[in-house]
Order: sequence, then C-alpha cells, then structure tokens
Amino acid sequence: MGNDGGSIPTRRELVKSAARNPTVSELKATALESLSHSWAHDPLNSEPLDMENLVSDWQGRLYNYETILKALMPSDEADEGADTPGAHELTFSATGIKSLRDVVKLKLKRYAPPGSKEKEIWACPVSLKELGPSTKSVYVVPCGHVFAEVAMKQIQEELCPECSEPFQSSDVIPILPTEKTEIERLAKRLEALRAKGLAHTLKKDKSASKKKRKADDPEKNGNGASERAPPPKASKKDAPTINNAFAASLTAKVLAEQEERNKRRKLAAAS
Repeated sequence: MGNDGGSIPTRRELVKSAARNPTVSELKATALESLSHSWAHDPLNSEPLDMENLVSDWQGRLYNYETILKALMPSDEADEGADTPGAHELTFSATGIKSLRDVVKLKLKRYAPPGSKEKEIWACPVSLKELGPSTKSVYVVPCGHVFAEVAMKQIQEELCPECSEPFQSSDVIPILPTEKTEIERLAKRLEALRAKGLAHTLKKDKSASKKKRKADDPEKNGNGASERAPPPKASKKDAPTINNAFAASLTAKVLAEQEERNKRRKLAAAS
C-alpha cells in the first residue's frame, strides 16, 4: 500500500477459509472428548464418577449413586443449581428418574494386566478390554454387570456371563449411546415396559400403579370430594426402611447433611 510492492487482499481472500466443514478425524476427536468427559463426570453436578458406586438410567447415562439418592430425598429447599438450566450438563427433572427403580446399579470388574506394574483397570470380564470411552460398552438388566459390546455379541445364550442370570436381548443397554437408532430403541423399550407397569430395572413401577388407582377411584371421578380423610404427610425425618446396608448408611449420611444444612440456614435467618 505504501509503494512497497505489496498487494491489498480482497474480501474474498480474507473469508474464503473462515468457514469449512470439520474433517472426519476432527469429528471423531470431538466425539471421543465428549465421551471421555461423560465417563469421568456426573452430568448432574460435574463431580468425578465413583466407578464402585455407579448407576445408569434407561438411556445409558452414568451417575453417582449418592447423587441420585440426594436428589430423591425430600428437602425443604432444593439444592442450589440442582434444577437450574445451564448450571450443569443436565437437570434432575430432565432425567425422568422418579425412584431408585429407574436406575440400575452397575457392577464393573477390576483387572490387573499380568506382568504390568501399572494400576488395576476396569475391564470387561470376558474380553478383558478396558472399559471407557475407547470401548463401546453395555450392561445387562437387571443384574447390572458391564461388558464390552463385542463380547456380548459373541455370547449365544441369553445368560449373564458373570452371574448366569437370564436376560432378553432388549435388556442389554448401551452405555452413553451416540447413535440415533440406539436411543430410539431404548425409548421404545421403556415405553413397552411402562405399558406393562414396569420400571427400567424390570421391577414394578409404583408410580404407574398409583396413577391407575387414582384414575379408578370412584370417589374422585365426578361424585364430589372424597369422604376419606387424606393420608398423613410423610415426615422428612421418617426415613424409609432400606434392607441394603450400603444404601442405608448412605441414606443416613444424606439425612445428616440435610439436617446440618437446615440448622445453618436457620442460624443465618435468625442473625
């Protein structure tokens, strides 16, 4: 521009390389990065996943058992940001989880490669492939054992290779599925289960039974208000009876945390 022999670039030359479609390798790298994050972090609070206390819903998403338990516990006030759009990857209300019957406790197996000084890995008990974002994995309902998908395709009998519990092919759930066909299949499976009054764990869906009883109640179908007295409200301190020792201890821990949090709120309000 200053008689130095240079040239002035045109607008076309400036913007011709600005917009381009990502390459296949770039798309794969992005998908692997997203899967790696989902295998390592709880989508409800972004905390690291505890692989020994892992649960999954009908869509194959992974959560910490404690996170689901806290979200299901009654409280005077919801946890800050728990259901705030944008606060985390996913809000609890968007998961559709109504009870522990909507999640399956996953059972992963540790494996130490022979002759290796590295730490143990979580691996498929059949193929010994390391479970994670680089291996397409599935779990079996209702037992919850996790395998590499390639290993499950080689199994002829519909019996869990770990516990020999029978299952149907429709109850093999992909972990963190990305393909549209897989997600559609899982949605149809859940719809069929709900039509039978069952939850994701193949246990009876109590919420569906309550809705049916309410619809069939003649006292509430156009003949005025019910003459029966309403049932007493459950107290927050009335913890349900839990047979599982781990779940019972975790529930007690959550209740203690809630009670301590409520005390701090009352002290702050009084001051």
